[in-house]
Amino acid sequence: MTQHVQTLTLAQACGRLQLFLSRSSRTILGIVGPPGAGKSTVSLRLHALYPQQSQIVPMDGYHLANKELDRLGRAGRKGAPDTFDGHGYRSLLERLRKQGDDELIYAPEFRREIEEPIAGAIPIFPHAKLLIAEGNYLALEQGGWGHVAALLDELWYVEVDPALRLQRLLARHMQFGRSRQAAEDWVREIDEPNARLIESTLARAHFKVRAE
Repeated sequence: MTQHVQTLTLAQACGRLQLFLSRSSRTILGIVGPPGAGKSTVSLRLHALYPQQSQIVPMDGYHLANKELDRLGRAGRKGAPDTFDGHGYRSLLERLRKQGDDELIYAPEFRREIEEPIAGAIPIFPHAKLLIAEGNYLALEQGGWGHVAALLDELWYVEVDPALRLQRLLARHMQFGRSRQAAEDWVREIDEPNARLIESTLARAHFKVRAE
């Protein structure tokens, strides 16, 4: 891939789904971007266009449990690449690539209200022709993430106005219990270093999508 990645409007991005659904085989579309960019919103909008033929497969379900983060000494930077089971997410995508017509595959889901992943929460049905893989580190080349991008048919990078992205992050952290000061500290010390790492993977994307 080149350094110059073409930008699609959200309308153009939605139009590409018809191409994916016209294929005889399943398409796995990756949606990547920094924290607060709007990946989940874009994914939900795409899914809503074809709810019977698509499913979202979020990376966030592969957060390590809080108890394990404590054991590893990583709880203070939850959200960094090594606070997820990247190998586990890759294995899930490999299974979904080979899913049989009568096979039901379960994916985990991250519940933000309890800040924990829940196993077996998302049933992935074999008739879903479009799977929307969504998460921060789909294009990362290090650690357990290195083989994820190769399992995607196409990878879209979601970008948004930086000020709006930071505003969203602060609001999210405060919604789930942090004070404004604690939220600002977390964004500066945890979210933004992760965002810069994710931004460095832009060249691996096929398209950029401008979130609204």
